[in-house]
Amino acid sequence: MSQGPPASIEAVRGAGLSKGYGEGDRRVQVLAGLDISVQLGEMLAVVGPSGVGKSTLLHLLGLLDRPDAGTLELFGTDVGSLSAAGRARWRNRRTGFVFQFHALLPEFTLEENVAMPMLIGGSPMREALAAARELLGAVGLEPRRDHFPDQLSGGEQQRGAVARALVAGPELLLADEPTGNLDAANAESVFEVLRRLHVSRGLTSVIVTHNEALAGRCDRILRLVGAASGDACSRT
Repeated sequence: MSQGPPASIEAVRGAGLSKGYGEGDRRVQVLAGLDISVQLGEMLAVVGPSGVGKSTLLHLLGLLDRPDAGTLELFGTDVGSLSAAGRARWRNRRTGFVFQFHALLPEFTLEENVAMPMLIGGSPMREALAAARELLGAVGLEPRRDHFPDQLSGGEQQRGAVARALVAGPELLLADEPTGNLDAANAESVFEVLRRLHVSRGLTSVIVTHNEALAGRCDRILRLVGAASGDACSRT
């Protein structure tokens, strides 16, 4: 007798998430009572106008900031109960970040930049560099591993940033406008790398983007419309 498909597993579960900045009359409410669920292995696009709270949401999911209210579970763990040190360990080991600007350190080679999260986490140099070379091969940059960031094109820099985000083997990838600073051809190249590694490395990914075409190629879209409307969201 068939038992049907297995139940979905939530990698991200946020309930009633609220976040504002400032005090008194100057306080700006960015998120207000937002509920969010991301299934294990899903690639979720987050879209919406500027200022609606997309980056703030990523900061909460990445434990870079705390919500003013609400609860957040990541892979079954209530991360609101983690200490500051625990949050830092979680970020280093379980979450990868890609931002609009690559933020590669200019004084280090590409290989050294990619290895940096593992070195910060205490991994031996040889192990970190070996993992960096593997990721650089996966993003098509192994021949450029000894180059410095200013010797790379914009697309190469951003693919290097993707490799750095994944070198420590995270479960969750958070990307904030990862193609927003690139021309159309390089944007396509970087997105294809993200999508391929999302699948091959079994990631759960949340990608903030203004690019509706790329958002449409993710598994699902979460559309934020603003705290003034109670963070009402439409999903497609």
